[in-house]
Amino acid sequence: MPASNGAYRDGKGTLYEGGTRVVALANWPERIKPGEVTGMVHVVDMYPTLAAIAGAALGKNKPLDGINLWPTLSEGKPSPRKDLVYNVDPLSGAVRKDDWKLVWKAALPSKVELFDLAADPSEATDLSAANADKVHELQDWITTLAGEMAPPLLIMEAVRLTFYGPPVVADPSTLFNLGD
Repeated sequence: MPASNGAYRDGKGTLYEGGTRVVALANWPERIKPGEVTGMVHVVDMYPTLAAIAGAALGKNKPLDGINLWPTLSEGKPSPRKDLVYNVDPLSGAVRKDDWKLVWKAALPSKVELFDLAADPSEATDLSAANADKVHELQDWITTLAGEMAPPLLIMEAVRLTFYGPPVVADPSTLFNLGD
């Protein structure tokens, strides 16, 4: 049985808050003031934040999804992050803009859910039917992201083997000792 995620829906391996929301701790005496960051933070923010602390330039890197959160950690300023990509792959995706989160499962049976995390952090009420414009906006974002990404190797290999590879048939004489 997975651990309890309290009020958050589901657990690890899912796109819901119970599977993605985690606690983090940063401790640096006299550099980080004690307090709590309640805004959005993502693991991809660690690299630009640590680079900024070290005074390293990021100019020659590929474009980054992460942002420097040092002012948030050291000075208690609000997180500048306003959106978040939970996951995008050929079978599902989830994104968040401000308090709106879209969970989209493209695999059959397909399913789209929209949540207002400020009002419903446990993702109990699907608001997609009443907010078609927001659903389309966030689905367009997921589709754009999917078009920019490299296909996941494991999934693409499974598709190739399933639909394009020759069938593998065992030689019956190797399965049993049929004798002479």
